[in-house]
Amino acid sequence: MNASNMQKKVTYKEKVISRAKRFNRKHKRLSFVGLFYAITAIFTYNILFYFYRNNKRFTCLACILLFFVSSSSFSYPSTSLNISFDSEMSIEGASGESSVSLSGTEVAESDAELAQASDVDSKVLEEAQESVNPDVSEAEAADPDKQASLNDILANAEEVDLSGENQSYNNENEELTFSRDDWKLILVNKQHPIPDDYEFHLGTISGSMRCDERIIQPLLDMMKAASADGVSLIICSPYRDIDRQTMLFETKVDKYMNAGMSYMDAYNLASQAVTVPGSSEHQIGLAIDIICDGYSSLDEGFADTKAGKWLAENSYKYGFILRYPAGKEDITSIEYEPWHFRYVGVDAATVMVDNNLCLEEFWSRYVD
Repeated sequence: MNASNMQKKVTYKEKVISRAKRFNRKHKRLSFVGLFYAITAIFTYNILFYFYRNNKRFTCLACILLFFVSSSSFSYPSTSLNISFDSEMSIEGASGESSVSLSGTEVAESDAELAQASDVDSKVLEEAQESVNPDVSEAEAADPDKQASLNDILANAEEVDLSGENQSYNNENEELTFSRDDWKLILVNKQHPIPDDYEFHLGTISGSMRCDERIIQPLLDMMKAASADGVSLIICSPYRDIDRQTMLFETKVDKYMNAGMSYMDAYNLASQAVTVPGSSEHQIGLAIDIICDGYSSLDEGFADTKAGKWLAENSYKYGFILRYPAGKEDITSIEYEPWHFRYVGVDAATVMVDNNLCLEEFWSRYVD
């Protein structure tokens, strides 16, 4: 047998140590370099050899990790739906600055941005957006059952039980107190749906149009005052039952879905124009939509009419407030509606107008 074959095979570690020793013998002052070389080389070799020896195991692990990342939703950016399921609101502190647990910046997103994100059919979306409020078609119709002028209400006045709720505003020296149990101040919105045990009596405005009977007298007084100032107010879409509200909301959702939106995007966008069923003030008979002669569209243009300006300046004197004012969309979560008025009573309405508050802010500050 060849003697060379009997010689013990030199390992990589021994070779490295041998080289380091030879280097240190020649360069005694640089012995630390040889030592560093030996440690680094041996450590690197051991790491690489470990992975080489377990390459199958690491290959399988890498494949599993790659499959998980590629198939998991975590690997994609999430889509904001602007839906808040919070049941409590944080409205404002002592500083007067307001905030709600809603996606306020998302509420302000335009339909065009949503359409682009959802690859929406722009033509269908435009048709869906022709009417911001689904009752515009009703307001424009000549059906007397869908509208009520002052003369219509006066013709029906003999059958109305007037409750005389339209009181004068309290003296400045008299302290105002507001209770959450006051029917006039009930807060109804997406975060505060209509209570199951809420009860009220409907009164007839004219024809088939009805509302809470307790607000008919203040409504009549307001319309008379407007008429005396040369302004003709026309009531449309007062009380709606749950079936009517559901139909309006679902119709709006269907229009956006037909434009190519997902259900959640359509629901989100529809809820900014049509109140979610069960959360509409129309369902408790305290909200009314108002138009006028010469302008029957329920859109922002109503604010520029003589009637819209008169209501903005005088409605509070009769207990009515502009429920969804401009600049408060992040709090009410409903877009500006200069035609939508809500009865809260003269005292509360005056406080809100004097302090530029919407109903949610008023509740945060004044309601016990």
